[in-house]
Amino acid sequence: MYKENAKKMHDLLFPGYAVSENDPDYEYTVRYENWAYDEVINANDLPVKDRSLAVLATCMGCGAVDEFGFLIPGCIRAFGLKPEEVKELVYPGTAYLGIARVFPFLQRTNEVFKTMGISESEGSRLTNTDETRQETGTAAQTEIFGERMKDFWKGGTVNYWLASNCFGDYYTRKGLDLREREMITFCFLLAQGGCESQLKSHISGNINMGNDASFLRKVVEQMIPYIGYPRSLNAFAAIAEVESASQK
Repeated sequence: MYKENAKKMHDLLFPGYAVSENDPDYEYTVRYENWAYDEVINANDLPVKDRSLAVLATCMGCGAVDEFGFLIPGCIRAFGLKPEEVKELVYPGTAYLGIARVFPFLQRTNEVFKTMGISESEGSRLTNTDETRQETGTAAQTEIFGERMKDFWKGGTVNYWLASNCFGDYYTRKGLDLREREMITFCFLLAQGGCESQLKSHISGNINMGNDASFLRKVVEQMIPYIGYPRSLNAFAAIAEVESASQK
C-alpha cells in the first residue's frame, strides 16, 4: 500500500506522472517510493535546500542524467531551488567529473528550463577576471582548507590549475556560498567512487565550512536511494576516518 507521505512526495516531485496499479512495475515502484520518499526522507532533518542540492549533485556524480532531469522541476517548484542555483551546481561538476560527463547534464538542464519557461537572468555571476582568478581561487582554497594553501598554486601546473580553474573559475562565482559548494563537491566525489583520498580532503573542507560530520552523515543517508549502499558505506567510512583523525 502506498504510504501517504510517499504519495505526497511523488506528486511534488513528479506532478502529472501518476503511479497506476496497471503499471507493470507498480509493486516495485510503491515499495521503493515508500522507502525512499517516506522512510529515508523522514530519517533525519537535513534541510530541504541542502537535500535538493545534494540529490542533484549526486545524480551528476553517478551519471544519472535522466533522474537528474526528472528531479529539476520538483526541486525548483516544490523545494525552492532557484534556476541559477541549479546552474551553479552543474558548472563546477566540470572540475570534478570532466566535461565529457558534465556536458549531457548542462544540455538536459537547458532543455528542462526551456520546457518550464525559465529565462535565466542576463547578469554575470563571475566575481573575478582572467587576471585575478588564481588569486581569488587561492583565497577560496585557503578559507576552506587553511593557511597551507596560500602557496599551493606555486607547486606546478596542476596545482596552478586547481587554484585558478577549479576554485577560481567555479567556487568564486555568485549563486552558491562556499559551504554549499563544498557540500556538492562531497556529493560529486562520493557518488562517482574511486576518489576516497579526495573525498577525505573535502570531508575536512566541509567540516571547516560548518558541515560537520553529523551533517555529512545525514547527506549520505539521504543519498542511498540514488547511489545504493556500497558507495554510501564507503562515504560513511571516510567520514569516520577523518573524524577519528581530527580527535587525535
